[in-house]
Parts: sequence; structure tokens; C-alpha cells
Amino acid sequence: MCETLTKMNNKISYLLNVVRYLHRCNPVPRPSAPTSKRVVQSGRYGNRLENVNCRKLLLNAFPSLHGSPLRFLSKKADFFGAGDEVRQEKSREAVVSEQAPQSSLELEKLEGDAQSFRVKALLDQNEPFFNRLQKCTCPSDVLDLASESAVSIKQFTNCITTMWKLLRNMSEDQRCYEKRLVFEHPAFVRLCQQLLRDSRRMTRGDLVFSLHAVVNLGVPQNTLLVQTLLRVCQEKLNQLDNRCMSVLATTLAGMDEDKNVSALQAGLQLLVEQRIPSVRDIFILQNLMKCMGKDAPVFLKKKLEMAVLREIDHLTYRNAQRVFLSLVAMNYCSIPILNACSEKIQENIHDAPFWQLILILEACHNLQYRNIKLFSAVADYINSVVCLLDKRQIILFLSAFETLGFQPSELMGFLAEKVTEDSEFLDLKSLLIVLRVYSRLNYVPRGQHHLFYETLHSCLNKYLPQISNAELLKAVYSLCILGYLPRRALDQLLEKDNFEELVSGDLYKEKREMMLHCVRTCMELDSPSFTKPAFVPTENFSSLVSVNLRKAREALLELLGDENMFRQNIQLPYEYHIDFEIWMDSDRKKVLPVTATDNHADISVQRLAFLFVPLSAFCLGTTHPQGKLAMKKRHLSTLGYHVILVLNKKFQELTNEGAIEFLKGKIYSENTSPFSEVNVCDNN
Repeated sequence: MCETLTKMNNKISYLLNVVRYLHRCNPVPRPSAPTSKRVVQSGRYGNRLENVNCRKLLLNAFPSLHGSPLRFLSKKADFFGAGDEVRQEKSREAVVSEQAPQSSLELEKLEGDAQSFRVKALLDQNEPFFNRLQKCTCPSDVLDLASESAVSIKQFTNCITTMWKLLRNMSEDQRCYEKRLVFEHPAFVRLCQQLLRDSRRMTRGDLVFSLHAVVNLGVPQNTLLVQTLLRVCQEKLNQLDNRCMSVLATTLAGMDEDKNVSALQAGLQLLVEQRIPSVRDIFILQNLMKCMGKDAPVFLKKKLEMAVLREIDHLTYRNAQRVFLSLVAMNYCSIPILNACSEKIQENIHDAPFWQLILILEACHNLQYRNIKLFSAVADYINSVVCLLDKRQIILFLSAFETLGFQPSELMGFLAEKVTEDSEFLDLKSLLIVLRVYSRLNYVPRGQHHLFYETLHSCLNKYLPQISNAELLKAVYSLCILGYLPRRALDQLLEKDNFEELVSGDLYKEKREMMLHCVRTCMELDSPSFTKPAFVPTENFSSLVSVNLRKAREALLELLGDENMFRQNIQLPYEYHIDFEIWMDSDRKKVLPVTATDNHADISVQRLAFLFVPLSAFCLGTTHPQGKLAMKKRHLSTLGYHVILVLNKKFQELTNEGAIEFLKGKIYSENTSPFSEVNVCDNN
């Protein structure tokens, strides 16, 4: 009899422990107040969960789901607080404890056995589930599996994150189609309800990854599910480790601003500031840099910069690319970091995919970072694999180089040859890019430039019936800078209606007027019928000189001895300007005096035009003038001037004696190079 009672007592105690465990793991949330609803559902699918029988409840540790469904997509539903949940938990434990066996030793033994049983059962249950989850090939498969087998928080959160991982690797069209299927699937509503119910009992990793997945799946931000996850993240913010902090920062960076997002971002920024000294992972640091964004305080950007520099010795090639792009997102140009990243990229240039090299070049442009070694390494690598690239890929590289002012001459020569051979691959967009690149970088193919220009002109003529006036102006402007006049395109451009449309609009009006002026100037000065004038009258000139040219003026005074031996600030026809003008005899041996009344129509007189120009007027790392400067030099030569280009930055670095010697060499020498050596820009 005693033995029978003992067995019954043991069974009752075990049953009570199981009930206590179920209540602990699955508290019933307080139902939300009735509100206006916004439910994600479609057609024949509702959002109510099916009833679960008692046997399944006990065996699978699943909460009772009777009653009204959770309004997980309501805008105004009440949030249940953590304190309410704790009070409910304590109340349930008190009731169960009153009915539990009084023998503490027996109870501890039973609880220990029950705990071991539960852990083993959970592991046995999870393993086949996660094996099946890994085999899912689309989000709908995941939802089918979740509706059949998912019972634990870990399983539900892994389902939602797996759905996003599968979508992320799809094409844009396929992703849109699969997202529509997800929102039409009846199990998706149930999954979202379960995430809402379990939000406060998730681990920190499951919490932030679930929020990340839900947002990227397209669940509206103003829904109760997303807002609840944001609120729980606020409550658990200090518990997040560095990895979770990084994931949360990524999620918030892609969300619209609202009260919960703003509060979480402010708290996260404070947390990042505190945690930076403890972060040793460059991947996490670069992600925080990217997510803090350009609006982050300068002191925080400096702290992140110092943290990355502290770990710079552990920089890998892959992280170097990410850090590059993170600096762009933060709009912060750190020369030490960029130099270190550039070295790592150059060392592993052969492992870089095509699109990553494009992104790196674009990042350099956005950060105004100029590294000739890096650009040359990229250009050399592209040259080595150019036969494997599509012609349009080559055009994209040239476009990226053009924004940097860097001329990859070998690559440009290769494309010019391919265009001359067969131009059918050039659509209108590609044609406009090619014209812009070759004109700005002032590249003239050796020995076949006329054929190259004729081919581009022929392509342009093909698109004349469909091209817009703005695009036509850009195309004609580019060809004119190269010194080629496309007659048929010019006729269409200068038609009355087209011309009036270009000069009437307010948007970009000033730029269009400048381009039209350039086109008119080229039509006159580059025309074969234009005759070189014996004398070019100046419209006006001034004795005033800018601060940057004072050193040059003083050196000329010291060298020539009289102000009448040169003129300054000369304004010519066609709106061209000369910094200094000097007249010499035909042998370039003697400087002649220059006066306002002298016309010196004698053809034997040589007129020297000094232009002090910035480094940006030359292709990066060379003394090769870019398109507009080359056009100006060509037109001044047409007007009878011998043009001498001077790099103003280099000139200002000379001593007074050095400046005098430099100008003396330019005046009495045929060498008109800005400086005898190739001038390479630094990274500043």
C-alpha cells in the first residue's frame, strides 16, 4: 500500500513539475485592447491559429492558443510590460508550489531528472528540425516546415532568419515573387504571431537577427511586430554583445525614422561610444562605421578611426574593401586607414571581383582620395585580363577612372581599337560615356584618331532621331573638345526649337550655356576655313593680379626689369583669359616691350601666353592636360600664341631665385612642359 502511494506521489510531482515548466516557458500574454487593425493576410487565408489539443500541448511544450488571435500588426495595440510578465510568472509559481511535494530532497531529485530529460528531448527534437531547415530552398519551404514542426523559440527565430538568407541570394525579380508568396502563405501570419509572443523571451542574438530578418522581408515598420521588437531591443540594449550591436546598427540604418527607431539609435550611439575600446574585430568596427553614417558626431568618427588603426595590423584583404566602403558611408576620409587598405588591395588585386574594383574606385572619388599606385595597379590588372571582360565592363572601368581624372592609356587604346573595328555594341548610353571619358581625359588614339572620331560620329548619327536635346548637347560638346566637328549633329542641335529649349530651362541653365559657348567657339576656331590672325585685339586688361600670381609677377619684374616688358590679366575674344603675355622676336632671343597702343602686326613677333593652372587641370600623376585645358591651348595656338603651362602649386613651392630661373628657362627655351619631370600628386 505504501509503495503504491509513493509511486502515485512521484507521478503527481512529476506532472506538477512539467506544468510548472510549461508555464515558465510559455506565459500567456495579456490580450491587447481592441484597436484598428492592420493585418497581413490574403484572400482565403485567415490569421487565426488552429486549436491544439492537450496531448500535443504537454508533449511538445506548446502554449494554448485558444481565444482571440494576437494583433501582431496593429498600429496602436498596447505593449505588455516586462513587469506584468514577471508578476504573472510569480503568481503561477506560488500556486504550483502550494501543491508540490514538501520533501525538498525528493523534489530536487525529481527536478534534476526532469531537467535532464527536457534538455535531452529538446536536443533530440532540434537536430532533425534544423537538418530539414538547411535543406529548404525557398521561403515557402521554410514556412511549410514551420507550420508542421516548429515548436520552440529557437526554431521560430531560425525560420525567419533562414527565409531572409534565402531571399537575399535571389535575383531582384525572383525576390519580389517569393516575397509575395511569403505574405500569402497562411503559416507566415502564425510565425509572426509567435515571434511577437516570444519576443521578450528570445536570446539577444535571436532578437536582433529576427528584427533584421523581419524588416528586410518587408513587414511594414509601423506594425506591432516590428515596433515590439524595437521596444524589446531598447530594454535589452545593454545586454547586447558587440556582434549583436553590429547587426542592430545595420538594421536601424535601413529603417525610416520614428520614435522607437530614433530612441534606439540614440541609445546605440552611446553604447557604441562606450564599447569602442573593447571591440577588437575589424569586421564589427567597419560595420559600426557604416551604420553610424555621415551624421555621426565628429568625435565618434575619430574614435572609430583610432579603433581601426589600433587593429590595422590584422587587416585582411576582404576587410580592407569593407573598411573602404564604410568610410564612404561615414563620409570620413582617413588617409592612414585608406593607405593601409590600398596596400592590402594592391597585394591581393588578382583576387578582386570586377564589381568590387568598381566600388573601390567610386569610393575613392566620393572621398576625394587620390592614390596613383592603387589606380595604376587596378589599371594594370584590368589590362592583363581585358580579353576576358565584356566591352561594357571596360566602359564602366573607364567611367570610374574618368571621375578620378586618371588616364589608363593602355585600356583606352584597347577600347578605341575595338570601337573602330566594330561599334555595334555601343548603345546610346555607352556612346555618351565613351565620348565623355575620351574628351575629358584628352585621349587621342595614335595613328587612327580620325577614324576613331568618324566611327563615334557615325554612331551618334544613328541615334539622332531618338536622342534628347540635352544628350545631344553633351555628345556634340565632347566631340568639339576633341577638336572634331560633327556637322549633322551640329545642324540638329542649332535648330531654332532645339536651341531655344536648351537655353530656356532653369535647371542646369548656366552649365548648358557654357557648353553652347564652347561649341560655338570650336565651330569658328576649329573650322578649316579659319585663318590665323596677325594680331588679336584684347577686349580689356587689368594691372591687378591675384594673390596666387604675385610671386610670378615679382619674378618677371626681377627678370625683365620693367613692367612694360609684359602684360598681365589679358582678356581675349571668345572669353579666353591669359595670366601673363610676353612678346619676343622670331628667334626667341629678345623680349620686346609691350604697350597698350602697340599692335605689333609684324608676323615675326612671337607672343608667349603664360597660364598658371592647378593640378586638377591635368590627368592625375602626369603633366598631360585634360580636355578643356587642351582645347584652350589649341585655340590660343590658333590665335597665334605660344602657350606655356605652369603648375601653380609646384611654382609656389619654389624659392624666389628658383622662380626666376624657372621663368627664364621657359621664356628663352622651346621646352613648354609645365615641369620637366612628371609630377605625381600626393594623397592629400
